[in-house]
Amino acid sequence: MFERHTLLEIARNAKLLLRQPRTFVQYVAKVLQPTQRFYRRRFAQSLEDWLAYHQRQVVFEQCSWMGVKTLKNPLDVWVYQEIVHRVQPDVIVEIGSAAGGSTLYFAQLCDLLGKGAVISIDIDRSNYHVSHPRITTLTGHSSSPELVAQVYERCVGKTTLVIHDGDHHKPQVLRDLRAYADLVSLHSYLIVEDGIVDLFRLRDGFWGLKDGPLAAVEVFLREDPRFAVDHACERYLLTYNPRGYLKRIR
Repeated sequence: MFERHTLLEIARNAKLLLRQPRTFVQYVAKVLQPTQRFYRRRFAQSLEDWLAYHQRQVVFEQCSWMGVKTLKNPLDVWVYQEIVHRVQPDVIVEIGSAAGGSTLYFAQLCDLLGKGAVISIDIDRSNYHVSHPRITTLTGHSSSPELVAQVYERCVGKTTLVIHDGDHHKPQVLRDLRAYADLVSLHSYLIVEDGIVDLFRLRDGFWGLKDGPLAAVEVFLREDPRFAVDHACERYLLTYNPRGYLKRIR
């Protein structure tokens, strides 16, 4: 927690503890003030400030899973493993995989469960370099009838969880939600990522879309009463997926 040179300085003056204990306590408090001020400032930032900081300075260059770039909020990723453990899916369909860090994450969660497979859908594999026995890659447009048919064929009769991290524009998100909703098993989830881009400005490091995933979710929920927002999945507050944890309830 403290800088090494700070601890060494305190250690060198520890003899004060025996001769003048009150003076020593005052001395330690003075030495640690810069560290305390630093963390007070850090912990005083708002949730909005933290999300903007994470987006601008962390997610694109400093987030990884087992060495593979993973463009996720780590608190959402924690919620994902809770959902996977609870649902015990036979198939996890990931729409949009980028470098494949989250794809590998889901495959290794399946390893821990001793069951399950991951279907990775993406239109561009130029940055994707992941390989795992549980992963099947399908390359193409997520809402093309041919690709959707391939996914359905692999999920027939299986408990299925769907995670959408594809094109974030409202029309495409809505097309994908409509196309894949029937795949989602009862009590499983259709997770719509990155609705946060509807809420933040471009200068915060987000796309700043007026009509993105969150807008698509609102339309989809009005259309399909089989799904409801599971607000418990947002209990850590710092989510990238506001109203994006859609549980199939009927």
